[in-house]
Amino acid sequence: MYCAGDCPETNLLSHIGHTVLGMNSVQLYMKVAGSRTPGHQENNNFCSLNINVGPGTCEWFAVPNSYWGVLHSLCEKYKVNFLIGSWWPVLEELPQHNIPVYRFTQYRGEVVFINPGTIHWVQANGVCNNIAWNTGPPTAHQFRMAWERYQWNKLQKVRSIVPMVHLTWNMARRIRLNDSHFYWQVRSLLESSLAQTNLLVSHLKKAGIPILWHGRLAGESAPYCNDCAEEVFNVLFVLSHRGEYLVYCHRCASSMRKTFTVLQQYDIEELKDILAMFSLHLPET
Repeated sequence: MYCAGDCPETNLLSHIGHTVLGMNSVQLYMKVAGSRTPGHQENNNFCSLNINVGPGTCEWFAVPNSYWGVLHSLCEKYKVNFLIGSWWPVLEELPQHNIPVYRFTQYRGEVVFINPGTIHWVQANGVCNNIAWNTGPPTAHQFRMAWERYQWNKLQKVRSIVPMVHLTWNMARRIRLNDSHFYWQVRSLLESSLAQTNLLVSHLKKAGIPILWHGRLAGESAPYCNDCAEEVFNVLFVLSHRGEYLVYCHRCASSMRKTFTVLQQYDIEELKDILAMFSLHLPET
């Protein structure tokens, strides 16, 4: 992957366009003996790094991503939400379901790298401090894993902390790809996003619903629907409620008998130009 301008080449999360706490910024965990981080996958299946500053140690448990469905079923069995619930697997039960577990100790000064989608849970064996953050290697595999979890979160009505639509458009603006598989993944998602927003804008105009230009400030957070928690791209349906402005997606707004202010953040022609300029850059032979 090649990168234009000053954007980092090694982290897709650098292209979100704003700070997402704990994802493209660091977190500090101050632990005492027995402190636990329950079982989970990282937000949108991105990778993570964890440095143990010490002085104590941490015990890690990890399961490959391919077994997340089995663990999801076990959580359902015990009536715990896999995505947002607090759960700690019973180690003796996992071999009964042919689930392999990697178990190891992280000592002071050691770094743990978590691959995309790896399920893991951690316990502090003593007093220690840990510094952690997420990262997105610029690979087709990481990008696909992030989008798959993004779509699954929609079905489960769980908010995706990483706004994948905004991230993908920012990638198209700022990077050049020489991996054809990665490129066509990105391009197909851009084309789908453009078609959806173009269709929605056309529908609103034909219905005589005014669309006000809003634009988007640099560093402004991506909006999410106040009802279904999905990311809202470009066309925002806004209600004023007790001094706050609440954003809704088109689907949720259509089901509510209220008058919305409709705002647009990106010009359709601008999006078409971004897509037209996004091309595959094969290495010179």
